Amino acid sequence: QVQLAESGGGLVQAGDSLRLSCVVSGPSPNVMGWFRQVPGKQREFVAGISGGSTAYSDSVKGRFTISRDNGKNTVHLQMNNLEPEDTAVYYCAARPGRITVIARDRTQWRSWGQGTQVTVSS
Repeated sequence: QVQLAESGGGLVQAGDSLRLSCVVSGPSPNVMGWFRQVPGKQREFVAGISGGSTAYSDSVKGRFTISRDNGKNTVHLQMNNLEPEDTAVYYCAARPGRITVIARDRTQWRSWGQGTQVTVSS
């Protein structure tokens, strides 16, 4: 069973950077990603990675970078030029087993971390 543990959230000012990390325990999934959620809204796709392929939501493209360190079973989300609209709880996620396609629909992801809060002040 895959277990995910995020770290790296915090309170920053607009324009600052943060790097989130997600440590993967158990069988290593092919597809990993990050989602975020604010109160009263659905959890939304932020970024995903599968092998050498990556995908991003339009709102973070060019500012966020997802990467994976297979040797350390860790996935990172480098967030630059943060905006107040990026404030949310960020979740690490994994798609089931051998699937290799990145999905933007949260229902297509099986495993979730506990979340880490990112707050960006203006």
